[in-house]
Amino acid sequence: MHIERYENMIIANPIYDVVFKRLMEDKRIAKFFIETLTSECIIDIELKPQEFTYNDQLAGIAVYRLDFLATIKTADNGYKKVLIEIQKAKNAVDLMRFRNYLAEQYKKEDEVLTKEGLSKQALPIITIYLLGFTLNEIVTSVIKVNRQYTDLINNKIINQRSEFIEKLTHDCYVVQIPRIQPKIQTKLEVLLSIFEQNYFTDEKEITKNYNYKVEDAFIKNIVDILHHAGTDPVERIEIEKEQEALRVFDAGMRELKKAITEKEEEITKKEKEISEKEKEIATKDELIKKLQKRLGEK
Repeated sequence: MHIERYENMIIANPIYDVVFKRLMEDKRIAKFFIETLTSECIIDIELKPQEFTYNDQLAGIAVYRLDFLATIKTADNGYKKVLIEIQKAKNAVDLMRFRNYLAEQYKKEDEVLTKEGLSKQALPIITIYLLGFTLNEIVTSVIKVNRQYTDLINNKIINQRSEFIEKLTHDCYVVQIPRIQPKIQTKLEVLLSIFEQNYFTDEKEITKNYNYKVEDAFIKNIVDILHHAGTDPVERIEIEKEQEALRVFDAGMRELKKAITEKEEEITKKEKEISEKEKEIATKDELIKKLQKRLGEK
């Protein structure tokens, strides 16, 4: 088996949409990525990147955002829909975007090729979230949230699967990118090493050095693509545009949060003042009643 060790190979940071798109444009790499992460045996894959443009008029920046969507054909000749989301910062607005996008995908019917020809079906869904931040409660780098059928009458696990249930629920995979510390003992860890957020070549964290041994042809292909993306001046400009758009967006979110906090504090202060006024009025009313009572007794 040919083993290649990369010494200070410069590669682009794949957490950026423009870079990840380069990887997912290669059908074989997309298949390898999803198979390695989910352990699904994929016979065929169709990629459908959902692209839209983010414009920031103040900064004069236009950058696209990608939500990756793939239809996979599994070993049992069934079809599933895979949603891949990359989220670099923890913003409440993006959590709602995830939920809304997921809801939209549940509502859609997908075209799949059957023996009878093209057929529209509501497909089972798998979600993959690549997070550029950590979840405080969980320290591992990769989490699988899978469903289990349980017979609550007899308290037993049900091994059979129902098409009805499969299309109403879904398995979920969460990668906490900052927690990746690969030991390079499994194929999954080798794949995760690509996303490791260490060994950056500059303060912008756009490129990094990759120094791991590579035995897998797919990983070598990934590294080669990322090397081109990290060293090509045109590619780098696109990454810098996305990075700047994210910086402006995050700054805007911080300002918005600050404004909301200040407004909430102002409302709380006003409510406290109103409450004190009401108490003052109530006290005066009580004094007036007492005075009236005394005057009435004289």
